Amino acid sequence: MRKILIFMYNLNFNLMKTTRVLLFGYLIFTSLIGFAQPKETVENWKGKRILLIGAHPDDDHQSHGTLAMLNKNGNEIYILTMSTGNVGTKDPNLGKDDLAKIRRIEQLDAMKQIGLSEDRYINLGYDDGRLEFANKEEAIGKLVYYIRKLKPDVLMAFDPGYNYQVWHKSDHRAAAYLAADAVRAAEWPLMYEGHIIQDKLEAHVIPEFLFYGGNVSDKNTTVDITDFAEQRVNAGSKYVSQWTSGWNNYLGHDIDKYPTAEKEKLFNNIRKRIKVIDGKSVERFRYHQGAPDSMGHAPRD
Repeated sequence: MRKILIFMYNLNFNLMKTTRVLLFGYLIFTSLIGFAQPKETVENWKGKRILLIGAHPDDDHQSHGTLAMLNKNGNEIYILTMSTGNVGTKDPNLGKDDLAKIRRIEQLDAMKQIGLSEDRYINLGYDDGRLEFANKEEAIGKLVYYIRKLKPDVLMAFDPGYNYQVWHKSDHRAAAYLAADAVRAAEWPLMYEGHIIQDKLEAHVIPEFLFYGGNVSDKNTTVDITDFAEQRVNAGSKYVSQWTSGWNNYLGHDIDKYPTAEKEKLFNNIRKRIKVIDGKSVERFRYHQGAPDSMGHAPRD
C-alpha cells in the first residue's frame, strides 16, 4: 500500500509540474503573439480591408496620416462611428439635431481630405455622451453585423488596455470594449445567428489590430506619416465646431468666417499634435495579431 501511495504521489507531482511548464509556455507564447510586430510594416500594407471603429465624429483624427497612407497604397478603408456627436458643444444656440448634422458634415469633409468618400462612412446613430448606457447587446449586434458584412483584415479602435484597463472618457471607454466584444462575437456562428440565417453573412475572424489612444509604453508600432502630415492637418481643420471658438459660438463650416488669426492658430495646433521622432512625423499604435481573447492581457506577475 505504501509503495502505491508513493507512486501515486510522484505521478501527481509530475503531472502538476508538466502542467505548470505547459501553462507557462502557453502564457509566454500568447504574450509574444499579443505584442508581436506586423510581418510587414504598416507602410507596406496593400490590398487589406480596414475598419476603424470610433465613438464620435473626429475620433479617427489620431490616425488620419496612417489612413491617408493606407488609402493611397490601395487598401480599402471604412470608418464606423458609434454616436452622432450631438452633445459636444458649449454654444447655447445649437440643439442636438443641429449639432448632429454639423458633425456629420465635418466628418465627411475630413474624410475627403484623406481620400475617403461618403460610402466608406457608417454611423450607428447613438447619442453622444450616453454610449455606456446604450443597450449593450444591441450595440454589439450592430458592430458584429458590419464586421461580418465588411470582413475586415484589420480593426482599428481605441485601446482597451494591455494587462490592465486603460482609462478613457465615457464614450471612448465604451467604444473600446464594445469593439473588442464585437470582434470576439463575430467569429462565432451561433452568436447573432440572424445575420447568418437571414442576411446570408458568415462568421468572420479579424486577424490583425491597430489600437490607438492607449498607454505610450504599450505602443509597439510606429508609422511614418511624413508624406501625409499635411493631409492630417487639412483633415483636422474641418472639425471647426470642436477645435475653434466654434465650440462656444458656431459661425459655420468656413474657418475664414471666424476671428482673425484663428485659422492660423487652428492649423498650428493640429501640427503640434503630430509626434516627431528622428525628424519624421509619426503615428503610434499598439499592434496585436491573433485571437481577440489575448488582445488585452499578458501573463500576470
